[in-house]
Amino acid sequence: MSAEGRQIAAVDLGSNSFHLKVARVDEHGRLQVVDRLREMVRLAAGLDPFSGRLSEESQARALACLARFAQRLRGLPTEAVRVVGTNTLRQASNAATFIAKAEEVLGHEIEVVSGREEARLIYLGVAASVSGDERRLVIDIGGGSTEVIVGEGSRPLERESLHMGCVSWTRDHLSEGPLTAKTWRRAVLAARAQLEPVEARFRALGWERVLGASGTVRAVAKILQALGGEPGRITLAGLEALGGRLLREGVSGLPALDPARAPVLPGGLAVLTALFQGLGLKAMEVADGALREGLLLDLVGRIYLHEDVRDATIEDLQRRYHVDREQAARVAETALILWERTAPALKIDAPRWRQELAWAARSHEIGMDIAHNQYHKHGAYILENADLAGFSRQEQRRLALLVRLHRRKFALGTLEVLADKKERRAVQRLALLLRLAVLLHRGRTPLSLDLEQCRVEADKGRLVIHFPPGWLEAHPLTQADLEQEVAYLAAAEWELVFS
Repeated sequence: MSAEGRQIAAVDLGSNSFHLKVARVDEHGRLQVVDRLREMVRLAAGLDPFSGRLSEESQARALACLARFAQRLRGLPTEAVRVVGTNTLRQASNAATFIAKAEEVLGHEIEVVSGREEARLIYLGVAASVSGDERRLVIDIGGGSTEVIVGEGSRPLERESLHMGCVSWTRDHLSEGPLTAKTWRRAVLAARAQLEPVEARFRALGWERVLGASGTVRAVAKILQALGGEPGRITLAGLEALGGRLLREGVSGLPALDPARAPVLPGGLAVLTALFQGLGLKAMEVADGALREGLLLDLVGRIYLHEDVRDATIEDLQRRYHVDREQAARVAETALILWERTAPALKIDAPRWRQELAWAARSHEIGMDIAHNQYHKHGAYILENADLAGFSRQEQRRLALLVRLHRRKFALGTLEVLADKKERRAVQRLALLLRLAVLLHRGRTPLSLDLEQCRVEADKGRLVIHFPPGWLEAHPLTQADLEQEVAYLAAAEWELVFS
């Protein structure tokens, strides 16, 4: 593969800034950055605190930025690009509408990740930028959220996402009237209150090194350096002095501050001060890596090293919920054979649909650890709401729907949570294949049938499976199950034909 063919890209749709980073992957899986773009979009500033809607103005700024990013991404294959939305897109009530427009402009799917998944990716990026395997605390103050992680080497041990960032904290606590000692104290105390529920848990783990990432931390470090501090280092004494200077002179009195960051620096500084106080920090080093570097490393694992953290997450779910792995493997194998025979006709032949079908098959019984009755609903709830490393919110929702729909009545209405019609259609058709695979393995033993001897066909609204002569008569329970399945699928406007 050519050097150009080994390029990958990460797009971080942050609450304050949008970032694009393009890197080349060498033959050893190492990254060499070849291009980067950054624009201060301030998406979170357009989030109405009452309706939760993104303003038209903030959407226009974001779409204009993405149009420029799209030009740079042109020519890169879909699988080589990851676009991730963070806190503001997690919070916005009209996020789905904006994402649809943004995907059309950008030409790539946008994943919205949970706060804890964002924290995992941040830690991955930071850990790759420093040496050593000591226990470390990593802090990233974004525009709408703050991620706090304790880890060792490349492995996060504890991670949390707090609902406070430089844009949101400035807007909610420091935007009305002049900055006074009273308003400053209230802003810091409010941030301390956000930290308090997790403070003891993180302190109990302990750490040997403290690392800070992203814009607020870098901006504060530059200001402190301009005031005589050590490069790339923030101290508690320097932070307290900086807070005093901000009160006396305002942001205009802070040297080396990028004018574009000045409007949101007060909120970020208040959050950073609260973190130093609440976690008992004396000093912090500035790290080079952050979310986008973590995204690139995740992509390298998926594409070149065949190490997808999502596979490990599904295995962890199987262990945690005591899944019968042999049964799960049988169902997955059969589901994938059915997929191979029908995917082109059903228009679900993209590799990601095969992957999601396999994950659903391997996790379809996790709800049994709660109760056998309605276990498909229990499993769907777990998959929808758990923190699943590597998975976007959209992937989790689709996975939950597949597990929810794999047995009993085909509750077609549950698919309405998916805004995109093509996505709804794909999940519905994957669910059909998963249902058949589960049905054929009801006996929880290896299938006494060579599926190569079966004729499986699919067309719009119709699924046909012909078994070898005499097989159904020798398996009357399977035949009865298939007859019941005909009725279930008819309610979902699908015709199942078998013989």
